Amino acid sequence: MTANPITHEHLAKGITYGQYRELIDLLLAENKTTGTDHSEGMVEYTRMNMHRMRRVEKTTVLEDEIVMQMLSLQNKMVWVILTEAWCGDAAQNVSAIVKIADASPLVEVKLLLRDENPEIMDAYLTNGSRSIPKLIVMDAETLNVVGTWGPRPEPAQRLVMDAKDKNTPFKEMAEQLHGWYAKDGCRTLQQEFSQLIPKWGKLNALKEQLVERCS
Repeated sequence: MTANPITHEHLAKGITYGQYRELIDLLLAENKTTGTDHSEGMVEYTRMNMHRMRRVEKTTVLEDEIVMQMLSLQNKMVWVILTEAWCGDAAQNVSAIVKIADASPLVEVKLLLRDENPEIMDAYLTNGSRSIPKLIVMDAETLNVVGTWGPRPEPAQRLVMDAKDKNTPFKEMAEQLHGWYAKDGCRTLQQEFSQLIPKWGKLNALKEQLVERCS
């Protein structure tokens, strides 16, 4: 297990997904976003992300296999998600991650803003970058880290890395990335989580057998 920089104090200031959505709405009403950059471009991108989040909320249907996995969990976990309202990848993934977590009564989700928690973010860099969203999965009793995920599904990550290698302009890369998300419909994210959940938590043996038969 990995040493955990997240404390009970961090969890106490964490917010729910509903509170996160409310916070973004309040900030947008003031032409602001999360973080310190409230430029017109960042605010407009945040408005676009709200549309993306609503689309993911409405269109994501959990597959039977992952629902059964979550229902078979036997231990309490806390899923901490580092995010920001202006982040396009967060808009495409956080809603679906929360929907997966909500399938189990034993999983609690806490959202933390990346730029307000640099000590946590710097412990979970991706290729040296503060990429988000970043999910940190912890045992609820010990706060030991049992796994992580992020910042995006593997095919999307490859798309981004290839674009960077080719020096693709950001706007062009973003269009390709969000086109991939729209076509994928969170299916790849669910597939990745279905492989990770048994590693993160303890599954009821009988229910785990049923999951295997369904898959």
